[in-house]
Order: sequence, then C-alpha cells, then structure tokens
Amino acid sequence: MIKIAASGDIHAGIDSHDELRRSFEGLDKRADIFLLAGDLTRWGEAAEAQVLADELERHALPIIAVLGNHDYHLGEEQAITDALLNAGVTVLDDAETEVMVDGVRVGVAGTKGFGGGFLGACGTEFGEDEMKAFIRHTKSRADALAFGLKRLDTPVKIALLHYSPIEDTLDGERLEIFPFLGSHLLGEAIDSAGASLALHGHAHAGAECGRTPGGVPVRNVAQQVIGSAFAVYELDEEGHLRD
Repeated sequence: MIKIAASGDIHAGIDSHDELRRSFEGLDKRADIFLLAGDLTRWGEAAEAQVLADELERHALPIIAVLGNHDYHLGEEQAITDALLNAGVTVLDDAETEVMVDGVRVGVAGTKGFGGGFLGACGTEFGEDEMKAFIRHTKSRADALAFGLKRLDTPVKIALLHYSPIEDTLDGERLEIFPFLGSHLLGEAIDSAGASLALHGHAHAGAECGRTPGGVPVRNVAQQVIGSAFAVYELDEEGHLRD
C-alpha cells in the first residue's frame, strides 16, 4: 500500500517552530509521501513560510504542496514558494509532478483552485467585468487541473487543491459561503481527467469525506477537520483507496 500523508490549513506563524516539530514527529515512519493542501501560512508572510520550510527540510520523504488564499494575502506568494523550494518541497501551481514510491509511479496535479459555487447555486461568466473575471479565474484553474491530470501517465493520480471540488466536504459550513469555498468546475475537471484521490483544505468547518459526481474519493484535509497534524490515506498500486 502507498501511504499518503496529507494536511492543509497549517497556518504556520513565526512562533510555530516548536508546535510544528511536535506535530510532524514520526511523519517519515507513517507515510511515503506528504501532500500539503494550502494555507501554509497564517498571514501570507514569507517569514512564516520559512518557519514551516525549516521543519519540512528535516523530513526525508517527498513533500508536495499547493498554496492557499492565506498564502496570497500579502502578495508574497513567490517568496513563500521560494522558501519551500529551497527546503526541497515541490510547489505546484497549475502543474503536475511524479514521484516513485516502492516501485510505483505516483502522479500529483496541483492547483490552488478558486470559488464560484456549485450547480444550482453558482456564479456564471455574465454581467460585470468583475464577475466575469472571478469565474474565468476558476475556469482557468479547473482547466489547468484537468490538463495536468491528463498529462500524468501514472497508475496512481492525485488531485491536490486548496479550494473544494465538491459540496459534500463543505457540510457543516454555512451555505451562504459555499461560493467562496470551492467550485463544481474543479470537480468536473477531476472527473473528466480521472484521478485516484482528490485532496483539499480551506473549509475548516466542513466534513472529511466525499466523492465527485463521477465517483472519485475526495478528502478535506484541513487540520481543523481531520483533528490532527496530518491524515494518512492508503492507496494500492492501482490507485484504489483503502477505506
């Protein structure tokens, strides 16, 4: 079995050194790969990302991340990315990568994603330029995710996002904010390209488990949802999730 550790919404601060060290103790023994689903920093400061990077650098397993909305807050997303890259973390921004785990090729396509809502209660590319730009941004992220998944020729394919691709894992959040937590376009992208598993964060009051309309398992790995520093999911060499 391929053991995937995943976590989101870590919200590392400049004072998080000790907490992060305790939280990730034993990570290398419990997992083969570590996936981070955005909101890695508290306020989007590069200094906060460096605290997290210092901790992640201590671990030998492959680490792959996407950024979240917090990481964009101050416009320091490139410096945040650079800090993680320098620590050996692969940061995906509408891109894909592959790693070898015990002889099995594991592909990960990553995007921040964006909002817009879900069928029956979603924004459309109509009206004011601001609304058009909002939905176009989501469409571009969804298209990039589908393209990345399609490019991966691996038996195991994982979609890594910050925003949610489905409604199920938002259960517990207020309905009024669903359009700001994810988009059905992301779920459609996953179903069109195929994936073994989709991971996201962002929805602190949501639920852990769900599926896309096409049946792809989705997990909300925000720390506030999983109740721990990370969760571990097991996939067989053909990409089937072990429940």
